[in-house]
Amino acid sequence: LVLMPFLENIYPTLEQSDKELYWLLLEEQDQDLFAWFLRRENPDKPELQRIVDVIRANTGLQKPHH
Repeated sequence: LVLMPFLENIYPTLEQSDKELYWLLLEEQDQDLFAWFLRRENPDKPELQRIVDVIRANTGLQKPHH
């Protein structure tokens, strides 16, 4: 659910290398993914930070802008 806006709008436009990072990301634990997407923590693996940042910018979890 969290990833639907990303998958529908952003994933098809990614470079192949970023798509591969996304699939690598999915091998991680769900609770870790949620913590990363909610900006509670960052991935331990630096190579995953890039795709986490892309997803953070394109999920349904953004804080409302005032």
